[in-house]
Amino acid sequence: MDRRTRARELAIQGLYQLDVQGPDVFEFLGEFFIETDADDYIRSLASDWTKGTWENLADCDELITASTIKWQFSRLSPVDKSILRLAVYQLKLCREIPPKVVINEAIELAKKFSTDKSPGFVNGVLDAVLKKLVARDS
Repeated sequence: MDRRTRARELAIQGLYQLDVQGPDVFEFLGEFFIETDADDYIRSLASDWTKGTWENLADCDELITASTIKWQFSRLSPVDKSILRLAVYQLKLCREIPPKVVINEAIELAKKFSTDKSPGFVNGVLDAVLKKLVARDS
């Protein structure tokens, strides 16, 4: 498995824990990453992405909410929220990662960790988010 893909997996797991258990979990995420993967690069990247996403949560959630048609944000599963939040953070603030890579990785995470309908849903939401971001930058 690609190291960046593995870092994304850890990041969505960290974001899931933060979403479900609250921000107090932050102090234990380092230990979680250490217990889960021995690779320093993977742990560092997962930690950076988790922290960056969490620090920009309101912006990410706003873009997701504006891009979910017929879905209330509160109805999204915590897994799908975590995947979408990380992807939106990467689309918006990690310019070194091509948007196609971000979206494809999010779809693969949805296939692995969520329901059968989630990959298509994630794809649709992220496509809408990307269009909004491109329009803002124009």
